[in-house]
Amino acid sequence: MKIAEIRQIPANELAERIDAEVAKYNQMCINHSVSPLENPSQIKAARRTIARMKTVLRELELNK
Repeated sequence: MKIAEIRQIPANELAERIDAEVAKYNQMCINHSVSPLENPSQIKAARRTIARMKTVLRELELNK
């Protein structure tokens, strides 16, 4: 997900999306430890998407 797409999401929905992405990331890590993922770079991409979302959410909090 690109940063421009994330900035268009309202703050309350962004917080919900972060929770969903974190749950998906944790499940992906568990699945990868049991049997390797076909594309392990998905883990890195998910982690970076979560970081982008948290950054935008923090920017919104500071601008209020």
